Parts: sequence; C-alpha cells; structure tokens
Amino acid sequence: MLLALVAAASAQAQAPAQYKVIGADGKVTYTDRAPAGSEGKVTAIGSRGAAPSGDVALPLELRQAVARYPVTLYVMVGNCDPCEAARQLLRQRGIPVTEKQVQSPEDSEALERISGGRDAPTLSIGSQTLRGLAPSVWNSYLDAAGYPRESRLPATYQYPPATPITERREAVAKAAAPRAAPAVEAAATPAPAANPAGIKF
Repeated sequence: MLLALVAAASAQAQAPAQYKVIGADGKVTYTDRAPAGSEGKVTAIGSRGAAPSGDVALPLELRQAVARYPVTLYVMVGNCDPCEAARQLLRQRGIPVTEKQVQSPEDSEALERISGGRDAPTLSIGSQTLRGLAPSVWNSYLDAAGYPRESRLPATYQYPPATPITERREAVAKAAAPRAAPAVEAAATPAPAANPAGIKF
C-alpha cells in the first residue's frame, strides 16, 4: 500500500505543468507550456499550482474536452430569457463553462470582435463561435468536441462567477463619463445548421 502511494506521488510530481490563460478578450486557453510575456491572466494548474475550484477532480473524459475545446458563454446583464435558457442547457448537461457578461460598451465591442456580432447568448467551443441559442446545434458541437451527453460533474463542483468580457481598471472607470447602455440584443433562435457534419474547431 505504501509503495503504491509513493509511486502515485512520484507520478504526480513528474506530470507536466498546465496553465490556464485568460486573454484580454476574455478567451480562455489551456496549455502545457509556460506562457511568455504578461498577456492575460495566467493560473498554474496541477500538483504544484493552484487549481481553480471548477477544475478540481473533473473526470478524465471531461478534463480532456475542457483542455482541447474550452467553453465560454457570452451573455448580457439583466433580463435575457435566451441567456438564462443557454445557461440552463449547459448546466443540465454538466458543461464546465466560463461565463462572460456584456456590462459596458467596451464589452459589447469586445463581443463583436470575438464573434462578429453583438448577439446574446453567444457560445464559443474552442475556436468555434455560435451566435444565438439553438439547442440542437449547440449539442451537436458539444458532442463533436467530446463532451459527455449527461453530466459527469462532481457533486462538489461550483461554477465560477460571471465576469465582464473586458477587464477595466478602477481609474479608467472613474475617469470615464457615463455612457449609454451597450447595444446588445437577445438573439432570435436561429434555424438548425443545414450541415452539422461540417463542424470545425
């Protein structure tokens, strides 16, 4: 028994480090190489690093899907029924998701740069962006990315709190004059994709 524990500890110590990088545009990337420079927020994951609460003890199948094709949900603040439906769809399926909110004109502009539009909700799976809630289409892409059809999340898993798409410094916020609410509208549910087999990531 002691030998098994020592072997497990040794294997864990030799495992390559992994990093979670949150870029200035809000996109989340997982990598096994130490990021160069100071672009974005970098968090070490693994035996020697502090793992985010949402990444702890995920089953292997789910961990692999998250590492290859991380999921980010872009929503608007306030009353948005499609946004809430999108959130529920992902949580019922047990998808570890990073939620980004449009809280300012800068966020609205960032969403347009990321997705090519200002529709909410918008879902990114890896490099693929899906604008507007279409459950059958979203599920097809999640299937292709290797996410389980039914939740495999541990009972102790907690979704991280939603954050703005762009990081704003307090000094900039205080100096900025009040602006109109961001021009983001809830997207109508689009028709299912004609060729789901053409999924690209």
